[in-house]
Amino acid sequence: MAESTGAIWWRPEAKAAEAVPLIPGAGGKSLAFGGLVLFTVVLLLSPQTFFPVLKTVRIALVAAGVAIAAHVMDATVRREPVTPSGPEVSITVALLGWTVLTVPFSLWPGGSVSLLTDQYIKALVFFWMIAAMITNRERLRTFAWSLTVCSIPLAVMALFHFAKGDFLSTGTSIKRIEGYAGLSGNPNDLALTLNLLIPFTGALLFTTRSLPGRALALFALLISVPAVIVTFSRAGFLTLAAIVLMGAICLMRRGAVLPAIALLVAALSIAPALPNGYLERLSTIVDIDADPTGSAQGRWTDYQVATEVVIANPILGVGLGQDILALNAARGRATWRSVHNAFLEYAVDLGIPGILLFVSLLVASFATARRVERFTSRFLPLRDISVFAAAAQIALVGFAVAAFFHPIAYQFYFFCVAGLAVAVKNVSRTEAQPLRTQVNDR
Repeated sequence: MAESTGAIWWRPEAKAAEAVPLIPGAGGKSLAFGGLVLFTVVLLLSPQTFFPVLKTVRIALVAAGVAIAAHVMDATVRREPVTPSGPEVSITVALLGWTVLTVPFSLWPGGSVSLLTDQYIKALVFFWMIAAMITNRERLRTFAWSLTVCSIPLAVMALFHFAKGDFLSTGTSIKRIEGYAGLSGNPNDLALTLNLLIPFTGALLFTTRSLPGRALALFALLISVPAVIVTFSRAGFLTLAAIVLMGAICLMRRGAVLPAIALLVAALSIAPALPNGYLERLSTIVDIDADPTGSAQGRWTDYQVATEVVIANPILGVGLGQDILALNAARGRATWRSVHNAFLEYAVDLGIPGILLFVSLLVASFATARRVERFTSRFLPLRDISVFAAAAQIALVGFAVAAFFHPIAYQFYFFCVAGLAVAVKNVSRTEAQPLRTQVNDR
């Protein structure tokens, strides 16, 4: 099918978008998908923190259980695969297998089993749920909207803390706001969460045709960016800068040079509005000795110690989640501090095979999203999917930058974005099928 040039990709025409109907029977509403959305909302907003009675209900566990059971039953009835195929899924299974294999050799096997069952497997299941249940355009957009809507209270809370003066006690003149709750319980994690949601909010802004929808997406963006800034997170700033730069690259390689320039100009124009002390905080990124809190110096020392631990335990590592114990032993004193680098976490805990598997999953997810972007950008009816594929790439780059500064190896952040990279592949296959049928009929 020839490439259409009748519309600009970031302003899709309504008729073009409606030219490809959804696959019958693959609608956006289902019990399994609804459970996935509910689980995601609970994960991001942690309503049980504000309403303790919900802790007894365990709504996240119930939502995930219902989603998984419904998906398995539906796939069985339809005689479809329960698990999507692809290198990302295979690498994830290999990573889980290697993790289990190393447990008996862990410095604390019980602690490794606890982390594996309480957190890591849940993150991997979340990846599988997203990859398996988001199979068409409607579900992709609905899930993206759930992320965007959830970003609003997170950003509002950050700005509220800053305006009210709800700061953590750091013992220095640096003012760090309190976090949100749950996954965003501290300012660094709050900044990371908002950063990873920004690309998908941007995708909705570019692909939504209704004025109220665009206004909501724009509002979410306009409050998310300053919310990241007021966290005073250095990693948050670097991640946001990477997201802006990658966003501009995605725009330029599509020929949207003016929007790319506008994005960069808008990013640079906020410099005069930065809060007091922010630039001084950022200066400690390159001058770590100038950090009055001592965190930059401590983290740099931890990087060096962690590297020594990896050299001493190159194959099996020290066990899932045991980098804290290993670093305590290597330092000769107990600080009970995890290394603030997800890549080093994998290398220390799971050895060289573990870090290679994780990096392979990151690269494979990015490559998949890039292939989807290239393919779908050739067809006007699929241009919105192309934008979401670009958003997945931007978020993965953002995570890769953030991973150098956060102890987030086994948490949900990466696996949500990687799952969406697989999801856009599923959606492109589903939504491209009518195009293939039309071509074959001619």
